[in-house]
Amino acid sequence: MLESGCKAVKEGMLEKRSDGLLQLWKKKRCILTEEGVLLIPPKHPPPPQQQQQPAEPAAKIKELHFSNMKTVDCVERKGKYVYFTVVMAEGKEIDFRCAQEQGWNAAITLQMVQYKNRQAILAVRSTRQKQQHLAAPHGSRLRGASNSA
Repeated sequence: MLESGCKAVKEGMLEKRSDGLLQLWKKKRCILTEEGVLLIPPKHPPPPQQQQQPAEPAAKIKELHFSNMKTVDCVERKGKYVYFTVVMAEGKEIDFRCAQEQGWNAAITLQMVQYKNRQAILAVRSTRQKQQHLAAPHGSRLRGASNSA
């Protein structure tokens, strides 16, 4: 995402529940862009702007792209934390928590909705262009036929 020139909308720390048996909360450095969320281990160096580092460290960076995201569900506000779940298109659920005042759940939801809206607008424009392209040759033939009659 960042390599393609997307600017960071929000950066900070977020806690992700691990998939393991103990389901521990692990801190992640988080970068929210217009296209998705990057989750980076807190001690990991920042993502490279150019591919100069070996591929192994980049494997630790997890990308949650909005095209693969279904919803962001706010589960509960408890104590100083807000708990929320990101539901991916394939059904996988990823649990997060952050301090209530950080507003990560709202920021991720807003960016996801804006992304989906941009994609819907592009789809409508593409459909209209195809319809206009298909209708143009037929329309000119019909006009030509009515003029000769």
